[in-house]
Amino acid sequence: MPSSLIRRGVWAIGLAVLVITLAVAALPLIASTRIVRDRIAWELSAWSGFRVTIDGSPRIEVWPKFRAILSDVTLSQWTETDAPPVVEADRVEVDLSAMAALQGNVAFSTARLVRPTIRVQRMASGFYLPPLPTGGRITRSIDTARGVVTANPQKPDLGKLPSDPFGTVEFRDGRVVTSVDGKDAEVLSSLNGQVNWEAMNSEASLTATGIWRGESVQLDFSSTKPLVLFAGGAAPVTLSFKAAPATFSFDGTASITDNAYLDGQAKFAAPSLRRVLEWSQAGIAPGAAIGAVSIASKVNASAGRAKFENTTVTLNNNPGMGALDFSFAEGSPVIAGTLAFDTLDLRSFLSAFTPVAPTGEAGPGDIDTSFADRINLDLRLSAAHATVGPVQLADVAATAQVKNGLAVFDISDASAFNGNIQSSLRFDRKPEGTQVEMRLLASDVDTGAFATAAGMTRLVPVGTGTVSIILKGPGKAWNSILENADGSFSATFGPGTLNGLDLPAFLKRNQQGGFFALDDVANGSLPIDGAEIKASISKGVARLDKAEINSQKYKIWLSGIASYVGRGLALSGGVVPNGQPAQQPQANGQAASPAPAPPSQSLFFVGGNWSAPFISPIAPGVSGQ
Repeated sequence: MPSSLIRRGVWAIGLAVLVITLAVAALPLIASTRIVRDRIAWELSAWSGFRVTIDGSPRIEVWPKFRAILSDVTLSQWTETDAPPVVEADRVEVDLSAMAALQGNVAFSTARLVRPTIRVQRMASGFYLPPLPTGGRITRSIDTARGVVTANPQKPDLGKLPSDPFGTVEFRDGRVVTSVDGKDAEVLSSLNGQVNWEAMNSEASLTATGIWRGESVQLDFSSTKPLVLFAGGAAPVTLSFKAAPATFSFDGTASITDNAYLDGQAKFAAPSLRRVLEWSQAGIAPGAAIGAVSIASKVNASAGRAKFENTTVTLNNNPGMGALDFSFAEGSPVIAGTLAFDTLDLRSFLSAFTPVAPTGEAGPGDIDTSFADRINLDLRLSAAHATVGPVQLADVAATAQVKNGLAVFDISDASAFNGNIQSSLRFDRKPEGTQVEMRLLASDVDTGAFATAAGMTRLVPVGTGTVSIILKGPGKAWNSILENADGSFSATFGPGTLNGLDLPAFLKRNQQGGFFALDDVANGSLPIDGAEIKASISKGVARLDKAEINSQKYKIWLSGIASYVGRGLALSGGVVPNGQPAQQPQANGQAASPAPAPPSQSLFFVGGNWSAPFISPIAPGVSGQ
């Protein structure tokens, strides 16, 4: 190659390098003169649809990337000049195109909002969203896409969607506020994340973290057809929400029009349902914490109603299956459905929806029934095995209902103590105060096991029997229900034994006279043919209307009162040989005067308390032989 040609090539390369060097060096000067503040504000306004103002002078950086740094930036609605800005940012960093800048244009692909404040409004749906822009390329693209969707809602022509560029929007150390009584109230703080949306007709994703109600949260959202979604069509959506109290995810199809709907798979998990309800500020204060809760279901939701099909529910590692229906009536959530469990802790489950006394609570407290005004509940439950405290149940069929100040939980059928159990717990809010009603019917049960579970281990006939308890009274506090309740108690027992009573020793001590403790004659048992007890209950005191125990030789009767709150006893009774009528108590419930008592009848008085009763003879009786 001739040397002159080489020299000309070297000069050409050197000139090109010089031009490029001068152009790069001149970029800050060009930017400061041609890419002025108003030009950047105009371009941002055309892009976002909001009125953008920049109070500070833009600063241009060339290295490591060409960008403009803007200070004191606000985005406001064009039509509401007196309203506060939708977005305020201390600083906005915009990555610019160097070639476009040399041509006097503004083109950017990334915008970073540093310490932004985003104002949102509560929508009719209950969600908080910022006001929508009334113009701009984004709004025009959505309007165009809406026409495409309207032309063919089932299968819109994606080739006709606008392809305007969007880019990436990042936000750092931001917060979300809403107006409460004319002042900004913080909804979300420490907001960080970004929106990635290369072009309007491409897929988009959102990742954000922040602090909501004192807990760190993370939100991830993506859609392969976001423009179709914003235009009112149905589009694939993936949503994930993570926080310490709960996690939620959805994968399916969604629409956000007036007839919005969801159709897909949803999952929810929480270490404590109580913590979730408290954190969400739902106004429901459960009395006891349910452990880990998880739900996986096929969801179909629309128009304020959601159906959960093929639902798997796990409570405290106890899995169940069923279907649920969620809706809203007069602003209150309505939950209805059926759930079937293999095992279930009924007390723990109910404490989330009814004011059941907290498990392990040191002492009884006031009953909170305000939850009954905030939720409507109608659940049908079944469980192969269930527990209520120490009581083991099998083949349980139950219902839980809460509505308009009324909360009812019924066990319509269950197997326990080798028999059948039916029970009901009812809380009814009335103007004069909450009324509580408790019912229990135990049919053909093992009375010994039943009494042990109820905490009654003394002088209970062991065999097969039926027990009925009805209590009703004011329910201001748990310790006042039993003290003020009225109702009835009845029990019938078949053949069995009366443990804890040596009847010959009892009759001998009673004949000898003088006080003696029942424990002194407790080392024995009495075979019985049957027994019957009937009592009326008033203000925590049971008055025995009838109490008879029949054995082969004797009949034992009791009359008087027993306090099941203070556990005090004031009873009179007698042991009568079979075939001889027992002495009847007077109308006031006390035994008749011992003077006319037949000489073969052994009469006595029972005092003290349930745990340590004592016997006082009130008439000489038979020898017990």
